[in-house]
Amino acid sequence: MAFSSKFGSLLRQNGQIPTTFVLNSIRCMSTASKKLFIGGLSYGTDDQSLREAFSGFGDVTEARIITDRDTGRSRGFGFVNFADDESASNALSAMDGQELNGRNIRVSYATERPSGPRSFGGNGGFQGDRGFGGGFRGNSGY
Repeated sequence: MAFSSKFGSLLRQNGQIPTTFVLNSIRCMSTASKKLFIGGLSYGTDDQSLREAFSGFGDVTEARIITDRDTGRSRGFGFVNFADDESASNALSAMDGQELNGRNIRVSYATERPSGPRSFGGNGGFQGDRGFGGGFRGNSGY
């Protein structure tokens, strides 16, 4: 009930509300989370500069840039954890679409990755008989 009344008040405020704002507000109201996903980061952004960019919204407990395990180079995204849900919600609303180190970033609530083995979208590039010529064709005698 509180959700629907809050949503209704958002729609009545000005009559014209950007769609992204409404969607982020719905996410804020329906999902209480302290962990944010930050996408579109400059490759020059490090853990410390990410922490500094978000610390104005509350107590940042962790800020981490995800790096490539082979090269050590940033993969262009990271995560920021806050001590409380309200700080995360405020940071999401204020920072989504803003510029950080020369790039417009995307901020959303982080979702948990399912546990277990990950699928990499097909048998290592092998597509059976869909035009890859040669290769293993199952039990064909060799």
